[in-house]
Amino acid sequence: MDRSPIESRDHIRLQTQGSESHLSLPNAFLRLILELLALLAYGYWASRLPLGLLAFPAALGVPVLVAIIWGTFRVPGDASASGEARVPISGLVRLLIELALLFGAVWAIIASGLASFGFLYGLMVIVHYLASYRRVSWLLDN
Repeated sequence: MDRSPIESRDHIRLQTQGSESHLSLPNAFLRLILELLALLAYGYWASRLPLGLLAFPAALGVPVLVAIIWGTFRVPGDASASGEARVPISGLVRLLIELALLFGAVWAIIASGLASFGFLYGLMVIVHYLASYRRVSWLLDN
């Protein structure tokens, strides 16, 4: 029996089951580490801005804003988001958001004076996306 996109919960569940293999367990762990390090990088960068008393709120606010963007705009059926999408977007837009935020973290690390760590982090991002070629392909198809 064919499932129509109108049956949204079943449709998402079927897509999620089919896309679970897009990330291996080690690569999913690497992705989690990259996401957490990105939040730390944005917070550290914001804390070093010459904002005086506003440096502390910026150090908290910038990572929160990044996390909101990361968690809000999703591709329906993406296993990395439990298949749910608060604001549904295309896979290409999602991929561009991910790349912008993760490579933005590379810039934040380098701008904070930690160039070697920034380049290492950038290399880890590249390795992650090379190892995630099936997920990248899935995103580009959706």
